[in-house]
Amino acid sequence: MFEAFYGLNEKPFNATPDPKFLFMTPSHREALAHLVFGVQEDKGFLVLTGEVGTGKTTLLNALLRKLDAGSTAVSFIYNSTLSFDEILEYMLKDFGVNAEASTRVQRLIALNAFLIEQRRAGRKSVVIFDEAQNLETSILEQVRLLSNFETPSQKLLQIMLIGQPELKTKLQLPSLRQLKQRIALRCTIHPLSGDEVRDYIRNRLRIAGARDLRLFEDRAVERIAEYASGIPRVINMVCDHCLVSGYALRKRRIDRAIVEKAIEYLEEGERAPSESRDSRRLVRWVVGTMAASTAAAAAVLTMHSAVGGSIAAPIFEMARAARAWLLP
Repeated sequence: MFEAFYGLNEKPFNATPDPKFLFMTPSHREALAHLVFGVQEDKGFLVLTGEVGTGKTTLLNALLRKLDAGSTAVSFIYNSTLSFDEILEYMLKDFGVNAEASTRVQRLIALNAFLIEQRRAGRKSVVIFDEAQNLETSILEQVRLLSNFETPSQKLLQIMLIGQPELKTKLQLPSLRQLKQRIALRCTIHPLSGDEVRDYIRNRLRIAGARDLRLFEDRAVERIAEYASGIPRVINMVCDHCLVSGYALRKRRIDRAIVEKAIEYLEEGERAPSESRDSRRLVRWVVGTMAASTAAAAAVLTMHSAVGGSIAAPIFEMARAARAWLLP
């Protein structure tokens, strides 16, 4: 819709974590370097935390691209409500293990055999738990036991716990002290600074084909950074609405006023504008109907005014009162 107007090849602020739009801050680079090191050096337990929308999924996609698919088997556990046996089933399936395993013991034996074979072939094995802050403490404790798959010198399985800051709090629980002691590396993704927000917006515009990287004026960027608190997902939402509004207003630059409108829209949601439009349609229909009825009544009364006196004035007064009530 607005792409041609702003000289873009595609939408620059989609909500999906497209790796093409990867933007690496020092915080992201450090976290990625730690995760790659942790996998390559068989560190065992790795933890990555960050606020919602800071780019954890995008960073994981970057990590998977860095890891050689031919030499690294990866299991990605997205569902944090699974039982431990279901987790084992998912891992075996992701690793391509076709084993007749109907009990936990059989699944663990099949997993151990796979991990040993992987190591003999010089390959790595990684399991990633997304939204790990939602895992029950009992599940986390059972996951800890997976780190017991090891040789005298190497961990056979690298376990990544990815989650929001609440994960840090959960790992402080006394019941998880043994798991906490096994965590070899901890990484945190921080929100973007004001300068990083500006660079982030321009980077996405550049990748989308923009010729004018200053499409968003400085004061507009400052307001976006303030509202979004440096969270990329929120920045994307605001910027996308800004481009829609700017296109509707035929504005070649996004100024602070447009940003304020976008923020107001995000705060109020879609329901209020829709209800407002429906209300205006209803008012127009009611007023129009009353106006037509009043005109017809006036015509009839005018015809009879000579014989019976006029009662048209009270009807017109009633119509005006109704209009005033409907249209304050």
